[in-house]
Amino acid sequence: MIRLVTYISIFFIMLHFGVNAQSLHFSQHNNIPLITNPANTGFLPDADYRVAAIYRNQYSKVMSVPYQTYGMFVDAQAFNSPAENGWLGVGFSIFKDVAGSSVLSSTKLYGSVAYHQMLGEASLLSGGFAAGWAAKRIDRSKLTFPDQFDGKFFDGNRPTDVILDNTQVNYLDIQIGMNYAYFPNDRTYINAGVALIHVNRPKESFFLNTTVDPKTGEPFDQRIPIQYNFFLNGSFKPNDVWILNPNIHYNYTAATKALYLGFTAHYNLSGDGNNQIMGGIYYRLNDAFVPMVGLSMQGFAFTFSYDATTSSLSKFNNTVGALELSLVKQGVFKSSNGSSAKKVICPKF
Repeated sequence: MIRLVTYISIFFIMLHFGVNAQSLHFSQHNNIPLITNPANTGFLPDADYRVAAIYRNQYSKVMSVPYQTYGMFVDAQAFNSPAENGWLGVGFSIFKDVAGSSVLSSTKLYGSVAYHQMLGEASLLSGGFAAGWAAKRIDRSKLTFPDQFDGKFFDGNRPTDVILDNTQVNYLDIQIGMNYAYFPNDRTYINAGVALIHVNRPKESFFLNTTVDPKTGEPFDQRIPIQYNFFLNGSFKPNDVWILNPNIHYNYTAATKALYLGFTAHYNLSGDGNNQIMGGIYYRLNDAFVPMVGLSMQGFAFTFSYDATTSSLSKFNNTVGALELSLVKQGVFKSSNGSSAKKVICPKF
Protein backbone atom coordinates (compact mmCIF):
# COMPACT_ATOMS: atom_id res chain seq x y z
CA MET A 1 0.00 0.00 0.00
CA ILE A 2 2.88 2.37 0.77
CA ARG A 3 4.29 1.64 -2.67
CA LEU A 4 0.92 2.49 -4.27
CA VAL A 5 0.78 5.83 -2.47
CA THR A 6 4.34 6.53 -3.61
CA TYR A 7 3.44 5.86 -7.26
CA ILE A 8 0.42 8.15 -7.02
CA SER A 9 2.56 10.92 -5.56
CA ILE A 10 5.18 10.56 -8.29
CA PHE A 11 2.46 10.59 -10.92
CA PHE A 12 1.09 13.94 -9.75
CA ILE A 13 4.51 15.47 -9.40
CA MET A 14 4.96 14.65 -13.11
CA LEU A 15 1.61 16.27 -13.90
CA HIS A 16 2.59 19.47 -12.11
CA PHE A 17 6.02 19.90 -13.60
CA GLY A 18 5.14 18.24 -16.92
CA VAL A 19 8.61 18.36 -18.43
CA ASN A 20 10.46 15.10 -17.87
CA ALA A 21 8.54 12.68 -20.07
CA GLN A 22 7.03 14.70 -22.88
CA SER A 23 9.11 13.26 -25.69
CA LEU A 24 8.67 9.81 -27.16
CA HIS A 25 11.03 7.33 -25.58
CA PHE A 26 12.47 4.40 -27.50
CA SER A 27 15.70 2.40 -27.35
CA GLN A 28 15.85 1.67 -31.08
CA HIS A 29 16.79 5.20 -32.15
CA ASN A 30 17.86 4.10 -35.62
CA ASN A 31 14.39 2.70 -36.27
CA ILE A 32 12.55 5.95 -35.45
CA PRO A 33 14.70 8.36 -37.53
CA LEU A 34 11.95 10.92 -38.18
CA ILE A 35 11.36 11.44 -34.46
CA THR A 36 15.07 11.55 -33.63
CA ASN A 37 15.75 14.22 -36.25
CA PRO A 38 13.43 15.56 -39.00
CA ALA A 39 16.48 15.92 -41.27
CA ASN A 40 16.38 12.10 -41.57
CA THR A 41 13.18 12.37 -43.63
CA GLY A 42 13.81 10.79 -47.03
CA PHE A 43 17.45 10.00 -46.22
CA LEU A 44 17.42 6.57 -47.87
CA PRO A 45 20.79 5.47 -49.26
CA ASP A 46 19.49 2.61 -51.41
CA ALA A 47 15.70 2.97 -51.44
CA ASP A 48 12.94 5.32 -52.58
CA TYR A 49 10.56 4.81 -49.66
CA ARG A 50 10.42 3.43 -46.13
CA VAL A 51 7.50 2.22 -43.99
CA ALA A 52 7.97 1.24 -40.35
CA ALA A 53 6.08 0.25 -37.21
CA ILE A 54 7.40 0.07 -33.65
CA TYR A 55 6.04 -1.07 -30.27
CA ARG A 56 7.42 -0.60 -26.75
CA ASN A 57 6.15 -2.20 -23.52
CA GLN A 58 7.63 -1.08 -20.18
CA TYR A 59 7.06 -1.14 -16.41
CA SER A 60 5.24 -4.48 -16.65
CA LYS A 61 6.77 -5.54 -13.32
CA VAL A 62 5.76 -2.45 -11.35
CA MET A 63 2.36 -1.70 -12.89
CA SER A 64 -0.65 -4.00 -13.22
CA VAL A 65 -1.07 -2.67 -16.77
CA PRO A 66 2.25 -1.74 -18.44
CA TYR A 67 3.10 1.57 -20.08
CA GLN A 68 2.86 1.10 -23.85
CA THR A 69 4.08 3.20 -26.78
CA TYR A 70 3.46 2.34 -30.40
CA GLY A 71 3.45 4.05 -33.74
CA MET A 72 4.35 4.06 -37.40
CA PHE A 73 5.90 6.32 -40.00
CA VAL A 74 6.39 6.51 -43.74
CA ASP A 75 8.81 8.63 -45.73
CA ALA A 76 10.01 8.83 -49.33
CA GLN A 77 12.31 10.69 -51.68
CA ALA A 78 10.80 13.25 -54.04
CA PHE A 79 12.14 15.19 -57.03
CA ASN A 80 15.13 12.86 -57.19
CA SER A 81 16.30 13.71 -60.70
CA PRO A 82 19.24 11.82 -62.26
CA ALA A 83 20.56 15.22 -63.38
CA GLU A 84 20.64 16.66 -59.86
CA ASN A 85 22.72 15.96 -56.74
CA GLY A 86 20.02 16.90 -54.29
CA TRP A 87 16.55 15.74 -53.43
CA LEU A 88 13.58 16.37 -51.17
CA GLY A 89 12.30 13.99 -48.50
CA VAL A 90 8.71 13.97 -47.25
CA GLY A 91 7.28 11.95 -44.37
CA PHE A 92 4.43 11.37 -41.93
CA SER A 93 4.43 9.74 -38.49
CA ILE A 94 1.92 8.95 -35.77
CA PHE A 95 2.65 7.72 -32.24
CA LYS A 96 0.57 6.94 -29.18
CA ASP A 97 1.41 6.48 -25.49
CA VAL A 98 -0.91 4.69 -23.08
CA ALA A 99 0.02 4.77 -19.40
CA GLY A 100 -1.45 2.00 -17.26
CA SER A 101 -5.16 1.28 -17.77
CA SER A 102 -5.60 4.22 -20.14
CA VAL A 103 -5.38 6.67 -17.20
CA LEU A 104 -3.00 8.92 -19.15
CA SER A 105 -2.70 8.76 -22.94
CA SER A 106 -1.20 10.92 -25.64
CA THR A 107 -1.36 10.98 -29.44
CA LYS A 108 1.11 12.74 -31.72
CA LEU A 109 0.95 13.24 -35.49
CA TYR A 110 3.76 14.87 -37.46
CA GLY A 111 4.45 15.84 -41.03
CA SER A 112 8.09 16.38 -41.93
CA VAL A 113 10.15 17.57 -44.87
CA ALA A 114 13.91 17.62 -45.48
CA TYR A 115 16.27 18.65 -48.23
CA HIS A 116 19.45 16.66 -48.94
CA GLN A 117 22.33 18.12 -50.93
CA MET A 118 25.47 16.33 -52.04
CA LEU A 119 28.68 18.29 -51.38
CA GLY A 120 31.09 16.94 -53.94
CA GLU A 121 31.29 13.16 -54.11
CA ALA A 122 32.05 12.30 -50.49
CA SER A 123 29.66 14.20 -48.24
CA LEU A 124 26.01 15.13 -47.83
CA LEU A 125 24.29 17.94 -45.93
CA SER A 126 20.62 17.67 -44.84
CA GLY A 127 18.21 20.06 -43.19
CA GLY A 128 14.72 19.16 -41.97
CA PHE A 129 11.56 20.59 -40.44
CA ALA A 130 8.59 18.90 -38.78
CA ALA A 131 5.30 20.21 -37.44
CA GLY A 132 2.63 18.24 -35.69
CA TRP A 133 -0.42 18.06 -33.49
CA ALA A 134 -0.21 16.57 -30.01
CA ALA A 135 -3.03 15.69 -27.63
CA LYS A 136 -2.78 14.39 -24.09
CA ARG A 137 -5.77 13.09 -22.16
CA ILE A 138 -6.31 11.92 -18.58
CA ASP A 139 -9.23 9.76 -17.43
CA ARG A 140 -10.05 11.14 -14.01
CA SER A 141 -12.63 8.41 -13.32
CA LYS A 142 -9.81 5.86 -13.12
CA LEU A 143 -7.79 7.82 -10.56
CA THR A 144 -7.78 7.78 -6.78
CA PHE A 145 -5.87 10.24 -4.63
CA PRO A 146 -4.00 10.09 -1.31
CA ASP A 147 -6.77 11.94 0.57
CA GLN A 148 -9.25 9.22 -0.54
CA PHE A 149 -7.43 6.58 1.51
CA ASP A 150 -9.54 5.60 4.51
CA GLY A 151 -6.80 3.70 6.31
CA LYS A 152 -7.49 0.40 4.56
CA PHE A 153 -8.66 1.13 1.03
CA PHE A 154 -8.84 3.87 -1.59
CA ASP A 155 -12.46 5.03 -1.97
CA GLY A 156 -13.05 6.74 -5.32
CA ASN A 157 -16.38 8.12 -4.09
CA ARG A 158 -14.75 9.90 -1.20
CA PRO A 159 -14.32 13.73 -1.68
CA THR A 160 -10.85 14.91 -2.70
CA ASP A 161 -9.08 18.26 -2.70
CA VAL A 162 -7.26 17.43 -5.96
CA ILE A 163 -8.73 19.43 -8.83
CA LEU A 164 -7.83 19.03 -12.51
CA ASP A 165 -8.74 22.15 -14.50
CA ASN A 166 -8.57 20.23 -17.78
CA THR A 167 -8.70 16.55 -18.72
CA GLN A 168 -7.30 17.05 -22.24
CA VAL A 169 -4.73 19.39 -23.75
CA ASN A 170 -3.87 19.98 -27.43
CA TYR A 171 -0.99 21.88 -28.93
CA LEU A 172 1.19 22.50 -31.98
CA ASP A 173 4.68 20.99 -31.81
CA ILE A 174 7.60 22.08 -34.04
CA GLN A 175 10.98 20.41 -34.65
CA ILE A 176 14.05 21.32 -36.73
CA GLY A 177 17.25 19.44 -37.45
CA MET A 178 20.43 19.13 -39.48
CA ASN A 179 22.63 16.18 -40.52
CA TYR A 180 26.05 15.82 -42.10
CA ALA A 181 27.30 12.56 -43.65
CA TYR A 182 30.85 11.78 -44.80
CA PHE A 183 31.70 8.73 -46.92
CA PRO A 184 35.23 8.84 -48.37
CA ASN A 185 35.00 5.28 -49.75
CA ASP A 186 32.59 2.34 -50.00
CA ARG A 187 33.73 0.92 -46.65
CA THR A 188 33.46 3.99 -44.43
CA TYR A 189 30.43 6.11 -43.53
CA ILE A 190 30.14 8.65 -40.71
CA ASN A 191 27.01 10.63 -39.85
CA ALA A 192 26.43 13.38 -37.26
CA GLY A 193 23.37 15.46 -36.53
CA VAL A 194 21.58 17.80 -34.16
CA ALA A 195 17.87 18.44 -33.69
CA LEU A 196 15.77 20.79 -31.59
CA ILE A 197 12.46 19.32 -30.39
CA HIS A 198 9.56 21.47 -29.07
CA VAL A 199 11.10 24.59 -30.63
CA ASN A 200 7.93 26.59 -30.05
CA ARG A 201 7.76 25.51 -26.37
CA PRO A 202 4.06 24.60 -26.33
CA LYS A 203 2.09 24.68 -23.11
CA GLU A 204 1.15 21.27 -21.70
CA SER A 205 -0.63 21.05 -18.37
CA PHE A 206 -3.89 19.88 -16.84
CA PHE A 207 -3.76 22.87 -14.49
CA LEU A 208 -4.40 26.58 -15.04
CA ASN A 209 -1.70 29.24 -14.95
CA THR A 210 -2.79 30.11 -11.40
CA THR A 211 -1.11 26.91 -10.12
CA VAL A 212 1.92 28.05 -8.11
CA ASP A 213 5.04 26.44 -6.73
CA PRO A 214 4.51 26.23 -2.93
CA LYS A 215 8.25 26.73 -2.38
CA THR A 216 8.70 29.89 -4.44
CA GLY A 217 5.16 31.24 -4.70
CA GLU A 218 5.69 31.68 -8.45
CA PRO A 219 3.45 30.10 -11.15
CA PHE A 220 4.76 26.83 -12.58
CA ASP A 221 6.24 27.14 -16.07
CA GLN A 222 3.79 24.94 -17.96
CA ARG A 223 5.67 25.15 -21.27
CA ILE A 224 7.61 22.13 -22.52
CA PRO A 225 11.33 22.95 -22.57
CA ILE A 226 13.30 22.60 -25.80
CA GLN A 227 14.92 19.18 -26.12
CA TYR A 228 18.30 18.98 -27.87
CA ASN A 229 19.16 15.73 -29.65
CA PHE A 230 22.71 14.95 -30.77
CA PHE A 231 23.90 11.81 -32.50
CA LEU A 232 27.06 10.42 -34.05
CA ASN A 233 27.11 7.08 -35.82
CA GLY A 234 29.10 5.19 -38.40
CA SER A 235 29.15 2.16 -40.64
CA PHE A 236 32.45 0.42 -41.20
CA LYS A 237 32.90 -2.53 -43.53
CA PRO A 238 36.10 -4.46 -42.69
CA ASN A 239 35.25 -7.13 -45.31
CA ASP A 240 32.37 -8.33 -47.50
CA VAL A 241 30.76 -10.25 -44.65
CA TRP A 242 30.61 -7.84 -41.70
CA ILE A 243 29.39 -4.29 -41.17
CA LEU A 244 29.99 -2.61 -37.80
CA ASN A 245 27.74 0.24 -36.61
CA PRO A 246 28.86 2.22 -33.53
CA ASN A 247 26.34 4.80 -32.31
CA ILE A 248 26.15 7.60 -29.74
CA HIS A 249 22.92 9.43 -28.96
CA TYR A 250 22.62 12.23 -26.40
CA ASN A 251 19.67 14.42 -25.51
CA TYR A 252 18.97 16.95 -22.82
CA THR A 253 16.40 19.50 -21.68
CA ALA A 254 16.37 21.98 -18.84
CA ALA A 255 15.40 19.13 -16.49
CA THR A 256 16.74 15.86 -17.91
CA LYS A 257 19.57 14.38 -19.90
CA ALA A 258 20.31 10.95 -21.35
CA LEU A 259 23.38 9.38 -22.94
CA TYR A 260 22.94 6.24 -25.05
CA LEU A 261 25.86 4.47 -26.70
CA GLY A 262 26.80 1.09 -28.14
CA PHE A 263 27.10 -0.77 -31.42
CA THR A 264 25.56 -3.39 -33.66
CA ALA A 265 27.21 -5.85 -36.04
CA HIS A 266 25.58 -7.06 -39.27
CA TYR A 267 26.50 -10.39 -40.87
CA ASN A 268 25.87 -10.87 -44.58
CA LEU A 269 23.99 -14.13 -45.20
CA SER A 270 23.41 -13.93 -48.94
CA GLY A 271 26.48 -12.29 -50.43
CA ASP A 272 24.52 -9.42 -51.97
CA GLY A 273 23.55 -7.89 -48.60
CA ASN A 274 19.82 -8.51 -49.04
CA ASN A 275 19.74 -11.02 -46.16
CA GLN A 276 21.49 -10.20 -42.89
CA ILE A 277 21.42 -11.03 -39.21
CA MET A 278 22.21 -8.40 -36.61
CA GLY A 279 23.22 -8.29 -32.96
CA GLY A 280 24.40 -5.58 -30.63
CA ILE A 281 24.48 -4.07 -27.18
CA TYR A 282 23.75 -0.53 -25.98
CA TYR A 283 23.97 1.23 -22.64
CA ARG A 284 21.78 4.10 -21.46
CA LEU A 285 23.86 5.81 -18.78
CA ASN A 286 22.68 5.11 -15.21
CA ASP A 287 19.56 3.40 -16.50
CA ALA A 288 19.81 0.19 -18.54
CA PHE A 289 21.74 -2.19 -20.78
CA VAL A 290 19.93 -2.85 -24.05
CA PRO A 291 20.81 -6.04 -25.98
CA MET A 292 19.42 -6.10 -29.51
CA VAL A 293 18.98 -8.72 -32.24
CA GLY A 294 17.50 -8.53 -35.72
CA LEU A 295 16.96 -10.12 -39.10
CA SER A 296 16.82 -8.45 -42.49
CA MET A 297 15.43 -10.22 -45.56
CA GLN A 298 14.54 -8.80 -48.98
CA GLY A 299 13.90 -5.26 -47.80
CA PHE A 300 12.19 -6.19 -44.49
CA ALA A 301 14.06 -5.68 -41.22
CA PHE A 302 12.78 -7.01 -37.88
CA THR A 303 14.50 -5.93 -34.65
CA PHE A 304 13.93 -6.94 -31.03
CA SER A 305 15.52 -5.16 -28.05
CA TYR A 306 15.25 -5.52 -24.29
CA ASP A 307 15.99 -2.94 -21.59
CA ALA A 308 17.67 -4.55 -18.58
CA THR A 309 17.33 -1.96 -15.80
CA THR A 310 20.48 -1.01 -13.87
CA SER A 311 19.07 1.97 -11.94
CA SER A 312 17.50 1.87 -8.46
CA LEU A 313 14.22 0.85 -10.12
CA SER A 314 15.73 -2.63 -10.59
CA LYS A 315 14.88 -3.34 -6.92
CA PHE A 316 11.21 -3.26 -7.89
CA ASN A 317 11.18 -4.63 -11.46
CA ASN A 318 13.90 -7.30 -11.12
CA THR A 319 15.77 -5.58 -14.01
CA VAL A 320 12.80 -6.15 -16.37
CA GLY A 321 12.61 -2.68 -17.89
CA ALA A 322 11.09 -2.79 -21.36
CA LEU A 323 10.91 -4.69 -24.60
CA GLU A 324 10.72 -3.22 -28.06
CA LEU A 325 9.76 -4.63 -31.46
CA SER A 326 10.14 -2.89 -34.81
CA LEU A 327 9.50 -3.77 -38.45
CA VAL A 328 10.93 -1.64 -41.25
CA LYS A 329 10.28 -2.07 -44.97
CA GLN A 330 12.35 -0.28 -47.62
CA GLY A 331 11.61 -0.38 -51.32
CA VAL A 332 12.24 1.08 -54.76
CA PHE A 333 9.57 2.54 -57.01
CA LYS A 334 9.24 0.86 -60.40
CA SER A 335 9.11 2.68 -63.71
CA SER A 336 6.31 2.19 -66.22
CA ASN A 337 8.23 -0.65 -67.90
CA GLY A 338 8.68 -2.48 -64.58
CA SER A 339 12.38 -1.72 -64.12
CA SER A 340 13.88 0.10 -61.15
CA ALA A 341 13.85 3.86 -61.45
CA LYS A 342 16.28 4.35 -58.56
CA LYS A 343 19.42 6.43 -58.97
CA VAL A 344 21.65 6.13 -55.90
CA ILE A 345 23.26 9.52 -55.28
CA CYS A 346 24.04 9.07 -51.59
CA PRO A 347 26.18 6.51 -49.75
CA LYS A 348 25.25 2.85 -50.11
CA PHE A 349 26.54 -0.23 -48.28
